[in-house]
Amino acid sequence: LQDGQKISDDLAELGELATQPEANIIKLPNISASVPQLKAAIKELQDQGYALPNYPDAPADDVSRDIKARYDKVKGSAVNPVLREGNSDRRATLSVKNYARKHPHRMGAWSGDSKSHVAHMDAGDFYGSEQSATLANAGSLKIELVQDDGRTVVLKDKTAVKAGEIVDASVMSRRALAAFVAAQIEDARTQGVLFSLHLKATMMKVSDPIMFGVVVEEFYKDVLGKYATELKQAGFDPNNGIGDLYARLPSLPEATQEAIKADIAAEYAKRPAVAMVNSDKGITNLHVPSDVIVDASMPAMIRDSGRMWNAEGKLQDTKALIPDRCYAGVYQAVIEDCKAHGAFDPATMGSVPNVGLMAQKAEEYGSHDKTFQIPANGTVRV
Repeated sequence: LQDGQKISDDLAELGELATQPEANIIKLPNISASVPQLKAAIKELQDQGYALPNYPDAPADDVSRDIKARYDKVKGSAVNPVLREGNSDRRATLSVKNYARKHPHRMGAWSGDSKSHVAHMDAGDFYGSEQSATLANAGSLKIELVQDDGRTVVLKDKTAVKAGEIVDASVMSRRALAAFVAAQIEDARTQGVLFSLHLKATMMKVSDPIMFGVVVEEFYKDVLGKYATELKQAGFDPNNGIGDLYARLPSLPEATQEAIKADIAAEYAKRPAVAMVNSDKGITNLHVPSDVIVDASMPAMIRDSGRMWNAEGKLQDTKALIPDRCYAGVYQAVIEDCKAHGAFDPATMGSVPNVGLMAQKAEEYGSHDKTFQIPANGTVRV
């Protein structure tokens, strides 16, 4: 970078400010980048004359590995762990509640025979495997994979821990997830409801873009299997959504492009209708991982009578896939309540204060460098 292109490290300054008791920092929500967003930002800067390298999807040497590692630091929730020195306390103030009571926003009517529902795994998910331990003494932990072939691979050499700290770990089976997704695709088709997926695939969690990729692989299984060699050559990554496939098509021969597009259309004809992010532009729920974020998308669906938009631009009953049981049940309980008692009324309903454990990189804020895609059969040992 030229001297005129360099700027101060404002995040470091804000991190310092956040430790002061008198600090009030107003931050925009969702400052967390997925890989497609990161690549778009790099291109925008390159177009403005910044000599930045491209993000390497598959680094093959030390230079590209270093570039990837440096870019990876700004993926995901890079801002929140620095600014959130304390735990969050979220509650609706009386003035906000009173305004909502006087000016209630629109709520779609619910029908008792709505087919909308949440679908989650019953085994093999994070919820089903979680184990935790309270550490008596301060020190450091090593995370390693003891492979079935006898070799031990160090996943993370050193993680500092304090006395009294709780460490927990869980695992999701990719095979179990894929089987669950395949069954739910067929069930959505049989019931005639939209198929939708709700994750936090904003790089807030390392796990969720991988789960998103598994769903993309299952939904477009025939096409992705048939053209596996060509798509690998083009650099397609299902974790980045089916939109990544369309973005990479121009690098393939025109006849191959047309064949893939035709086979995708044929795949859609066999599949359930998929929920849309933008019906006019043909952007589906499976196009970009960060387009549908569970904590915003599920409330929106519930406000719209449990429905999402279909390809014709109409609302339709929906199957909402939330694979992990850790929070799927909360949304299903709300849907069941709406079916039984009708839509919520903003003029009369209460609110729930929310205290989030996030100080000192707790929970997902510290999980980025401690989440691993396991490459071989074995046991992870902490």
